[in-house]
Amino acid sequence: MVGSYRGMGKEVGVAEHGSFTAKDYHDPPPAPLFDAKELTKWSFYRALIAEFIATLLFLYITVLTVIGYKSQIDTTAAHGGDQCGGVGILGIAWAFGGMIFVLVYCTAGISGGHINPAVTFGLFLARKVSMVRAIMYMVAQCLGAICGVGLVKAFQRSYYKNYGGGANELADGYSTRVGLAAEIIGTFVLVYTVFSATDPKRSARDSHVPVLAPLPIGFAVFMVHLATIPITGTGINPARSLGAAVIYNQKKAWDDQWIFWLGPFIGAAIAAFYHQFILRAGAVKALGSFRSSSHRAYTFDIMWLLHFSFSTFGSLQTKNADPIPPLSLRREILKMLREQEIRDRVQQWYHENKYAYA
Repeated sequence: MVGSYRGMGKEVGVAEHGSFTAKDYHDPPPAPLFDAKELTKWSFYRALIAEFIATLLFLYITVLTVIGYKSQIDTTAAHGGDQCGGVGILGIAWAFGGMIFVLVYCTAGISGGHINPAVTFGLFLARKVSMVRAIMYMVAQCLGAICGVGLVKAFQRSYYKNYGGGANELADGYSTRVGLAAEIIGTFVLVYTVFSATDPKRSARDSHVPVLAPLPIGFAVFMVHLATIPITGTGINPARSLGAAVIYNQKKAWDDQWIFWLGPFIGAAIAAFYHQFILRAGAVKALGSFRSSSHRAYTFDIMWLLHFSFSTFGSLQTKNADPIPPLSLRREILKMLREQEIRDRVQQWYHENKYAYA
């Protein structure tokens, strides 16, 4: 009986060292693939507006930081630049990571704070959002990015074209494969962090560590920018790359655009698979659910035999045998068996560990 419930959906489990553990978290139900009812809810459109505004602000601040830095280190400029001046790559990385932290914190309760089609795509693959919501989020994010870069050009027209418009391009000296790999790995780090930071299991088990989910997400963006700015300018966000390319509208930015869509989507898909099916053991849980069904059927067979035996012996006197127990009775007996097993295992754990903390 000790290990008989290891496969029962992890509602009740046994730890690797033999101690009793109860499931202290609840996974949200998977989102439907297509949910037309969302289109009739104001909360859905409110979330779209939040994604649009958040991406607009994200692109406005970050692209303005990039252009400002390039203008400050331009030694050919009339005002005389300084190669050691400006915020540097470190400051640019902080601008991107800091804005993600701020915006995710502000919008997480409204839209989930995606601000990135790659994040939305990964969450869609993990069935955290429906297809309708995923597509509309991506549209809102891309439109917000275009408008954000458009504001930068409107306010910094004299600098915008001269300093690259904040567009993502593959740097000279790097092959396409290197650039694509940088985008895949960078997006994997980001989306994997998103899954881990929002994992209900982690939140329950590490509740003694008060860490805001936006903080590790922002730090992930910061670290990836430090590593990949010299290679691709760091995309890891198709909306960010598209918005800058649309407003900048130069051949090099459009020629390299596919890298900043294919790479992030591949990285997001790998992160979703890794977290859901390896770390969270989605395939194992599915197998456990199957085994759980078999175990319940086996239990029902035993109860049916007991009930049949009792009713048969009782029929010798009452002549009123009922060879098939009612479903409600079987469920009640199973509930009592399960509760009794839990009590037995808790009592066993207590006797084995009662002196451990003395």
